[in-house]
Amino acid sequence: MLLLAGVVWWTRQQGAPQQAGGGRNSAPMSIVPETVAKGDIGVTLNALGTVTSLATVTIKSQISGYLQRIDFKEGDEVKKGDLIAQIDPRPYEATLAQAKGQLARDEAQLKGAQVDLTRYEGLARQNAVPRQTLDTQVALVAQYQGTVEADRASVQSAEVNLAYCRIVSPINGRVGLRQVDQGNYVTPGDSNGLVVITQLEPISVLFTLPEDNLQAVARRLRAGAVLPTAAYDRSGINKLAEGSLQTFDSQIDPTTGTIKLRAQFENDKRTLYPNQFVNIRLLLDTHKDVTTMPTAGVQRGVPGTFVYLVNADSTVSVRPVKLGVTEGDRVEVISGLAPGDRIVIDGADKLREGAKVVVRNPADAANAAGAAKGADKGAAKDDGKAADPDKAGKHKHSEDGPKQ
Repeated sequence: MLLLAGVVWWTRQQGAPQQAGGGRNSAPMSIVPETVAKGDIGVTLNALGTVTSLATVTIKSQISGYLQRIDFKEGDEVKKGDLIAQIDPRPYEATLAQAKGQLARDEAQLKGAQVDLTRYEGLARQNAVPRQTLDTQVALVAQYQGTVEADRASVQSAEVNLAYCRIVSPINGRVGLRQVDQGNYVTPGDSNGLVVITQLEPISVLFTLPEDNLQAVARRLRAGAVLPTAAYDRSGINKLAEGSLQTFDSQIDPTTGTIKLRAQFENDKRTLYPNQFVNIRLLLDTHKDVTTMPTAGVQRGVPGTFVYLVNADSTVSVRPVKLGVTEGDRVEVISGLAPGDRIVIDGADKLREGAKVVVRNPADAANAAGAAKGADKGAAKDDGKAADPDKAGKHKHSEDGPKQ
C-alpha cells in the first residue's frame, strides 16, 4: 500500500508542470500582441540576376600605323566623339594628296574630251567629219567620266583612312585598362584592341523567372504598366539601385523551365558594374487596402495555418486563417481576421486554447533580456575573480599581514 501510494504521488508531481502552461486555472502567460490593420501589400517576385552593360566596345584600329598618341587615362569617363588615340597620319595624307592629283588630271582630260565632242557634233551636222570619228569621241568622253568617278572614290577612301588616324569613342562610357602602349605599330588584326569602353549609365540586369510567372508579367506589360525593379546585394539587405522591367526573352529555356528578363537602371550612383551578381525584386502588382498582419504571428499545426487571437477577457483562442501574398514581415490575410483584432506575435510557444495571458511590451522584453545578459556577465566575472589563484593568494597575504 505504501509503495502504491508513493507511485501515485510521484505521478501527480510529474503531471503538475505540464498543466501549468495550458490550463484555464494556470498562471497567465506573458505575450506580446499586435493589432491587425489594413494597408497595401505588393506582389513581389524574387530572382537572381547578373549586371550586363547595354554597350561594350573594344576599340580597335581600322588601319595600320604607329600609335603616335594616347589621349585617355585608365578609368576615365569619356563621351561619344572624344579622342582616344592618334595614329601617324603622314602616309595617309600623302595617299590622299596623290588621289586628289590623279582626280584633277583625269578631270582635265575629261573636260578636253567634252570640248572636242562638242566641236565634232557641230561638224557632224555639216557632214564635215565622218560619223565614226564622232562615235569614237563619245566613247572617249564616257571612258574619262568613268575614270573620274573612280578617282573620286579613291579620294573618298583616302579621306576615310585619314579620318581613321583619329580614333574616337563611339559611346559614352568608362575606359578600362590600356592594352597597347604609345609607340607600338597597330593593325586591324590585333585581337585585344587598344582599350575596352563600357557603358555604365544606364545599365541593365538579366535575370530569370519560372515560366509559370510569364503570363502574369506579360499581361502587366501589355497593359502598359511600369513594373518597378530593385537590385540588392548578395545578402539581400542593402538596396543598390532602382529601375524598371524592360522586356523578356522570346523563348523559354527548356532545360531549366525559366525565361530571361531584362531590367534597366539609371545607375547614376555607380552601384552596379558589369558581371556583378545581384538579387532582384520585381513588383508585379499591389493589393490595395487589404487586411495585413505580421508574419511573426503565423502558426502552423494540426488546424493548419492559424493565429492566437487575444480575447477581451485576457485569454487566447485559436483562429484558423487563410493567407495571401507576403511582403517583407507583413502578410495578407484573406479570411479569418478583421482589422482591429489583436494577435500574439511573441510568446506563443506554450499557449493553448483558452489560456490566460498578460500583455507585455516588446521594449520591456528587450530590457529584461539585456538585464539577464548583464547578470550572466557579472556572474561570470565574479567566478573568474574567485578562480584567479594569484589574486586569491595576494588577498590572503594581505589579510595575514596585519594578523602577524
